[in-house]
Amino acid sequence: MRKTVIASLFVAFCLYGHAQGNYEQQILAQREEKALELAKEQFGPLKAEQVASLDYFPVSANYKVKAHIEVLFDAPVFRMPTYDGTSNEYKRYATVTFQLNGAERTLNIYQSVALFQNPAYKKHLFLPFLDQTNGQESYSGGRYIDLSTDDIKGSIIEIDFNKAYNPYCAYSNGYRCPVPPVENNLDTKIMAGEKAFHKAKNERPVNLNGGQEFTEADKKIILSGDENTLLRVLQTTDEKDLKVLKATSNDVKYNDPLLETLSKRMFATVRDPNHPGVGIAAPQIGINKNLIWVQRFDKPEQPFEFYVNPKILWRSKLKRRGAEGCLSIPNRKEDVLRSYAIRLQYINKEGKVIEENIEGFTAVIFQHETDHLFGILFPDRLEEQQKENYVPLNDKIDFSILPKSLTP
Repeated sequence: MRKTVIASLFVAFCLYGHAQGNYEQQILAQREEKALELAKEQFGPLKAEQVASLDYFPVSANYKVKAHIEVLFDAPVFRMPTYDGTSNEYKRYATVTFQLNGAERTLNIYQSVALFQNPAYKKHLFLPFLDQTNGQESYSGGRYIDLSTDDIKGSIIEIDFNKAYNPYCAYSNGYRCPVPPVENNLDTKIMAGEKAFHKAKNERPVNLNGGQEFTEADKKIILSGDENTLLRVLQTTDEKDLKVLKATSNDVKYNDPLLETLSKRMFATVRDPNHPGVGIAAPQIGINKNLIWVQRFDKPEQPFEFYVNPKILWRSKLKRRGAEGCLSIPNRKEDVLRSYAIRLQYINKEGKVIEENIEGFTAVIFQHETDHLFGILFPDRLEEQQKENYVPLNDKIDFSILPKSLTP
């Protein structure tokens, strides 16, 4: 009898060890697959020779937990800030509760509003989190875990922190990585998943051939009149217009032959004597492409200039408050906080990537117009700013200008 019990225990131990071995191999295989994919990306966040520098905690089954999930219904849409200074729309999908490191933990799971529109991501769930390894063993900006609605079994969902990965922002600048909400800050160390990337950050390479062509609907708008014909400016008061204004735009081919006509029609529209503006973005006339006109108050004669695929690479922490209106938002003007200085990147007509630093009121216009490209309107910025505390510097900084200078 004793021999039988010992033999049974031995078999059970062997089966457990085998299962653990298979599980570890599965996680390691997934990490290797990620490395191979990153190495193939010519315009990705990592250079091929840097992929070998990816680092991980040892695989541990202790960080694979069964969590109780409470799915939320009719949760409101909110904007989750991103590390590039913009934001994306998300909904809280569920709350999960689990035991880890000797205590009960709670996290929120989210669903991207934009991705949900894509059938391929209909079931995708997003779990961003912060923990006490951030800035030490792991990336300071937090980590992510991907889940699926198919992972929910009754009221239980498995969360495997060994699958936690770094956002692209850990490797390179120029990406729009969501900032994990404060409510998803774990008061413990998660010694599992991907570690910090201990190399200097890359600058995201620009793929000059990666822009999209205009859609048939775009072409219909562009060719609906001659170069001097004003375009209709979409309004937030119209439900169909608002859907376009809230959508994310895409890069366009810098040498598309229709750009000349579109740029002239957009310019005529922003200079409409009845509704003049200091800037306009393509989504405002119904085309979700990354194109803007901006009046350069920082240059002699304050010229208007057209920008293809503009990106703000950096924003100063120093902010200024100033009144803003919008051609797409009728009868509303309010004070908005914007970064005082930015670094802008765009593509010129010759296909050359240009970068420049811009300050003051002109920087504000660029921020307002590039926000349109991400479906962000200035009331969204007001809502964000109500949640933050800012320290006024009126007693520390004294701005002045020459008499009779143009002021915003």
